[in-house]
Amino acid sequence: MARTGAIIVAGGSGIRCGGALPKQFALLGGMPVLARTINAVAAALPGAEIVAVLPERHADFWKNLAARFEVAPHTIVTGGAERFDSVRRGLAALRTDPELIAVQDGVRPLVSAELIRRVAEAAERYGAAIPVVEAVDSLREVEEQRTETEGIAASHVADRRRFRIVQTPQIFRADILRGAYGAEYRAEFTDDASVVEAAGHGVFLARGERGNLKITTAEDFILAEALLAAREEGAERE
Repeated sequence: MARTGAIIVAGGSGIRCGGALPKQFALLGGMPVLARTINAVAAALPGAEIVAVLPERHADFWKNLAARFEVAPHTIVTGGAERFDSVRRGLAALRTDPELIAVQDGVRPLVSAELIRRVAEAAERYGAAIPVVEAVDSLREVEEQRTETEGIAASHVADRRRFRIVQTPQIFRADILRGAYGAEYRAEFTDDASVVEAAGHGVFLARGERGNLKITTAEDFILAEALLAAREEGAERE
């Protein structure tokens, strides 16, 4: 596999999850969410340089917390106002010269090694690859949006067969990703694929996994604990 660097984006405030600390520092199965994410990437990509992008006010907190657990080696940098800025700072912090760069959400701790390697292989072949899963719920496109309490009056059904739900890690050839991040920030840059696509590069959609959960709400922690317990139980049986 090509020489790979990884940027773990964990600069969020975690306010939707509640609690005193951002969700990336909460314990999942007795280990911080961010530690599990870093270890998952390190296990899938042996030798990869890993940069973790954190909120400035929690950088020292993470250093102290990580010292209490077995966490793969990583460099810490502080994030910016937008995710776009955080990834750009992560790119600047990479000291090696990787051929591929993976960008992973810090709150996707259950990502499998198989998924990471699958996306990396696709990125090596196509230049840009992201994991996706099919939409299973019915979708509606909003035509007129009012306040959340009032609801939405005008909408129409969308063909869910034409849509995919995007996950991470999103992996790119290093020159493509660095070149794309030379652009000015735009509101439509919701992930790295959107930045790369705006620079004129196609993005390959690799097969994702439903278990690659992004922890966003308190309910997600309950599901993550159940998935982790099931995974560990399965490993013990093997």
